[in-house]
Amino acid sequence: MDQYWDSIRQKVCRKCIDGDSKGGCRLPIDESCGLDKFFPDIVRTVSSVRSDSFQDYVDALRANICTNCEHQFADGVCKKRDTLDCALDRYLPVIIDVIESVKMSSVGSEHGPS
Repeated sequence: MDQYWDSIRQKVCRKCIDGDSKGGCRLPIDESCGLDKFFPDIVRTVSSVRSDSFQDYVDALRANICTNCEHQFADGVCKKRDTLDCALDRYLPVIIDVIESVKMSSVGSEHGPS
């Protein structure tokens, strides 16, 4: 999980509008980043999707992550997502790419040189 988190901090957190450009978060103390809060579940969810369709990733994350987030209402509406205040949603394409890239490099390194 550390390798995934390190890559996310480099590729997402450093560029996040709520960050300090060094990978640190500047959200108020009473707020938490959904990406940080649900990270292991996000990695497991993204890793479980086998599809070339971006929508399949979105659907899986909505079902496995968003339904457990206090910001989403029972009807599926999320004000944080709707106002682009959800880091998971805001950076979703990059997050998926990072997780898939780390997963592929980990699989490749397990098999050693050819």
